[in-house]
Amino acid sequence: MTLANLLAIQRLLAFNATPEGVQRLLAAATRNLADARIAQLSPENRFDAAYKCILQCAMLGLWARGYRTSTNQPGHHQTALQALPLTMGLPNDVIIVLDALRKQRNLNDYEGDPVSDGVVTECLAQAEALLAHTHRFLQTQFPNLLIAPKR
Repeated sequence: MTLANLLAIQRLLAFNATPEGVQRLLAAATRNLADARIAQLSPENRFDAAYKCILQCAMLGLWARGYRTSTNQPGHHQTALQALPLTMGLPNDVIIVLDALRKQRNLNDYEGDPVSDGVVTECLAQAEALLAHTHRFLQTQFPNLLIAPKR
């Protein structure tokens, strides 16, 4: 599957990212990671914040490549995560872990399943690694998205 195929089947939409939008979403991902590190929060809230960071990084990869997920279609989280090898070159073994975290998020959000400390730790580690990867990816391949426009 390619990004063009995902566009053709309407899992993705064409999108023109702006430096302001990219920097705003990158800042939100950074804030969510900081929130996930707050030990006084419940495991569920820490997990949710770390997962949100992961999803925001996946969105940034799509945005940089000229796409975004079609949020009016079910499965847009899965699409964003599974596109990471195409957008930011992540290996499939990482995608398997991220998809397992997505499934855990669904169980927690829709069925109230508790989140263990081990799952929180894994989600936090994955979020930290993906946010660092996202920074490197943008700096090396799309530095224009990190430069504020002149006013």
